[in-house]
Amino acid sequence: MRSPAISSLVVHVRPDPPKEGYDGRRLIALVAPLIVTLSNQPPPNAAFRQYDLTMTQDPITDILARIRAELIANIDPIAKQAGQRYFKEEILTYGMKVPVATAIAKRYRAEMKAAGLDKAAIWALCDQLWASGYMEEAFVACVFAESQVRRYEASDFPVFERWVHNHVSNWATCDTLCNHTVGDLVMAFPELGERLLGWAQSTNRWVKRAAAVTLIVPARKGLFHDLGFQIADSLLTDSEDLVQKGYGWLLKAIAESDQAAVFAYVMDHKAVMPRTALRYAIEKMPADLKAQAMAR
Repeated sequence: MRSPAISSLVVHVRPDPPKEGYDGRRLIALVAPLIVTLSNQPPPNAAFRQYDLTMTQDPITDILARIRAELIANIDPIAKQAGQRYFKEEILTYGMKVPVATAIAKRYRAEMKAAGLDKAAIWALCDQLWASGYMEEAFVACVFAESQVRRYEASDFPVFERWVHNHVSNWATCDTLCNHTVGDLVMAFPELGERLLGWAQSTNRWVKRAAAVTLIVPARKGLFHDLGFQIADSLLTDSEDLVQKGYGWLLKAIAESDQAAVFAYVMDHKAVMPRTALRYAIEKMPADLKAQAMAR
């Protein structure tokens, strides 16, 4: 006898369940093939988060459903509590170690490759992952975006720029997206580098940090040094410590292949450069150069 088809189902899951006696993970694992979409309606009780699960024939929606089901199934309250201490701002997170979310992403990356999904479909899936606001979903989106590196075109820049401007909300998602996805695009299409100067003028601290950290991997390869110094000029006296750390990190990356240029830059600007940025820039320099740079 065939089981009756399930057309829709709503479940309510505690966001921070105790490990002992919690059956929610088992329930979610059983309904993983169903679509899981975060409801826009408030849950009936503040202690629970509401999920609407409905059958669908759309492969993108089904993949999204199963990703979210696996993320829910791997909720770790201890990891959730521990992770918050790395952020000054409140973060929205399921609660798990980054390698757990990354492993989930890699499994679905392989599935999407086997299914032959085109880049437009993957960007649409990434849009939905970013829009959730959950940090783990952003990490999954970054893995998916990086998987398309051989398909990158200059016209993908507005897609990545939209994610930076609209969805990046902490240093972790900023760096994960920009160090690789955006950085790889800029390396492939160097003319896009100039667009980062506009990011450096933003009023959004994450966009400003993104301008700097996008160039870290290219700078280590000896690329975009002049542009890196221009971005440092724009961010030089910024009051946000995470922006200061971002461009200080960029200068440190440039110094890996041009220490003399970075040392000269620091010496020319140390009177106004915040100490946080200065320390980052000279971190790997010899002790005598560090002493000169730190001297008042």
